Amino acid sequence: MRSFEDLVAEAEAADVTGWGFGWLDGRATEERPPWQYAVLLAERLATVDSALDLDTGGGEVLGEAAALPPRMAATEAWPPNLVRARERLGPRGVEVVDTSRKEGLPFPDRSFELVTSRHPVAPDWPEIHRVLVEGGTYLAQHVGPRSAAELITHFVGSWPDGPEGRDPEREAAAAETAGLTVVDLRTALCRMEFHDIGAVVWTLRKCVWWVPDFTVARYRDELLALDAQLRAGRPVVAHSTRHRIEARR
Repeated sequence: MRSFEDLVAEAEAADVTGWGFGWLDGRATEERPPWQYAVLLAERLATVDSALDLDTGGGEVLGEAAALPPRMAATEAWPPNLVRARERLGPRGVEVVDTSRKEGLPFPDRSFELVTSRHPVAPDWPEIHRVLVEGGTYLAQHVGPRSAAELITHFVGSWPDGPEGRDPEREAAAAETAGLTVVDLRTALCRMEFHDIGAVVWTLRKCVWWVPDFTVARYRDELLALDAQLRAGRPVVAHSTRHRIEARR
């Protein structure tokens, strides 16, 4: 294995914009939920005339769909991702809207038959309800509670007490309160393995909400401890939590 310094320097220099994780190929793995969200999304998009993808990132997942409805829109709030999404999706006729300075969704009532999202930041259930047509569907894969907790707590200490904002039952209840009817809710626990310290550094740079004050200098001791574990032949293991939620207006 290459030196700690080389691996860390490479990870610090690598691009972390967009929502692609190809940089981790051969360096980390993560199980996928059994419902195959990207496949499910593509199937649903082929059945409607209008759809909206929330928090689309760089448009990576939406861009995998072979066919898009005649009216397709997407939102993104982070400027680097917004640029990538427009580059990727614009040529396919997708309207990619900047929501970094907007409250609510910038679309009229009852605009879309389908609203989707893969890992939304914080679903705005009243707004989702508002932009769906009668009989329209919200279909999404959300990050669940305590996702990657084993890795995060290595850097920040014990997990904070209190209710989990990403709890699937709480989210389903919030959707129902907004006027939606939840018709499907499934959960999954997925194993993650990191095989070199560069993969850990790159991931923490990309998922900035995991350890918000992360820098290599600040957490050098914690990184060195993980590096020693990896050099002893033991991968860094954590578990992501996911839930699939489908709701109708």
